[in-house]
Amino acid sequence: MTGQGDFAEKLDKLARLAVHVGLGSVAGQEVVMTAPLDAVALARRITHHAYAAGATVVTVLYNDDQAVLDRYETAGEASFDAAPAWLYEGMAAAFRSGAARLAIVGEDPSLLSGQDPAKVARANRARSIAYRPALDLIARAAINWTIVAAATPAWAKAAFPGLAEDAAVDALWQAIFKASRADGADPIADWAVHNANLRARCDLMNAKRYSALKFRGPRTDLEVGLADGHIWSGGASRSENGIIYNANIPSEEIFTTPHRAGVNGTVTATKPLSYQGTLITDISVRFEGGAIVEAHASAGEDVLRRILETDEGARRLGEVALVPHHSPISNSGLLFYNTLFDENASCHIALGQAYAKTVQGADMMDGPGLIAAGINQSLIHIDWMIGSGDIDIDGIAADGAAEAVMRKGGWV
Repeated sequence: MTGQGDFAEKLDKLARLAVHVGLGSVAGQEVVMTAPLDAVALARRITHHAYAAGATVVTVLYNDDQAVLDRYETAGEASFDAAPAWLYEGMAAAFRSGAARLAIVGEDPSLLSGQDPAKVARANRARSIAYRPALDLIARAAINWTIVAAATPAWAKAAFPGLAEDAAVDALWQAIFKASRADGADPIADWAVHNANLRARCDLMNAKRYSALKFRGPRTDLEVGLADGHIWSGGASRSENGIIYNANIPSEEIFTTPHRAGVNGTVTATKPLSYQGTLITDISVRFEGGAIVEAHASAGEDVLRRILETDEGARRLGEVALVPHHSPISNSGLLFYNTLFDENASCHIALGQAYAKTVQGADMMDGPGLIAAGINQSLIHIDWMIGSGDIDIDGIAADGAAEAVMRKGGWV
């Protein structure tokens, strides 16, 4: 087991990263934080550093997996079409007033695997509708926000099934610290270097102005058209309130907005997708005219199909992201069963809502204008992994000429 002093030091470094790199600045801001019950230690250290950095009020909302299970096993039918709209309206009001958003994740990847997929889909849809006003502010980067992770027993058991619970939790914490760059002598300086490298890659891709990306590999032959005026982003970015923040800790990706009508071909997931307590494995889909017209999975297919029925935009892409196969998370050899980490081990795409900040002028468009510009709108945003050491990617220029971008998962 890791020594308590070593653990406490790394936990404190992760908390400092969450505040000073993730949120960037909280001076004069409120902070709204969500966290699993098992993440109390990290939430408390983040709260400490947020107040030390000048936060006015830090509000922590805890999630309880057992309460979630009680709902599915006990509640009446009406429960699954309801959501605490008052809570999400309050969060949206806080964001409109300038509050920062911080989420600690650590959910059990299989929490709802034994529950009725129809109930899961209904509950997720109700929550998505209620959360939409807050999600819109996050998606357009109106505020500074970030996501970090905490090791929890259920998640650790999934990631390290061969270890006893205490050893698995310790191993997962160490993997989180390493992947988050929280284990070095000066993590904040390490992130400054990392962000500069991601920015250089974004600058290169923005200079290329490809009209599409072509993915080829085992069971994958996919062309992803890119929205006109698309912008590649990654690492640190600036929110509308002027604060430089990092949305994800860890992060190895650069990403942009696909054209909602410009995706065609077939693609197969290279890692399982853990979504709202359900593990969906071996996803395989076919796109025509931007929309998924055929979808399969070896496990969780019912949940996948219901996700795609959420709304019209749920069958279309809102993000395409490039991650080298030799990223630190990929090199760890670990399957985290958590999208925050697994998406940073692999190129990925996201169903649903696009991030408007990655298209020039999108902040001046209304809903119909966004759709006309090819920017997808949806109640969901779900990343899933399609990259591996067997994937080649070409950039397609406006005249149709192809240029190698990645070969065998590595940058050319």
